[in-house]
Amino acid sequence: MESNLNDSEELMQKYGDKLYRIALVLLANQHDAEDVVQETFLRFLKKQPVFNNEEHEKAWFIKVTTNICKDLRRFHLRHPVCDISECFDYPVEEQSGELLAELFHLKSKYKLPIYLHYIEGYSVKEISDLTHCSQNAVKKQLQRGREALRIRYEKLD
Repeated sequence: MESNLNDSEELMQKYGDKLYRIALVLLANQHDAEDVVQETFLRFLKKQPVFNNEEHEKAWFIKVTTNICKDLRRFHLRHPVCDISECFDYPVEEQSGELLAELFHLKSKYKLPIYLHYIEGYSVKEISDLTHCSQNAVKKQLQRGREALRIRYEKLD
């Protein structure tokens, strides 16, 4: 059992920040994002999944995190939205900060693809595999998300 705890600690170090940022972008609530990360690791400990490789492991953590976020979003009216400035208390590259702030204004279906592609650096195929959407659907979500961001920037100017 102790080796499982050591493995869990390593995985928390490896994926904790990434999962937190994904949850924060999807939920716009710091406390809910923390709960989602905690729940993700609890499910890992309960299920003890076996992974084929590191990519499979990463995909599992991201998928579980996004599924828990979807469950919480159903109850979004009961959860207050966090102030965007709270997001910048968590480590993120400076050049990603402005995009991260703008993600809060996108429709939910565009947030994850835009975040994974532009901030985490995933390819369209990898996002397709993670979200179980076709590559064409991911491309369209990215296109519409970029368009929404462009319109938002034009309004701000």
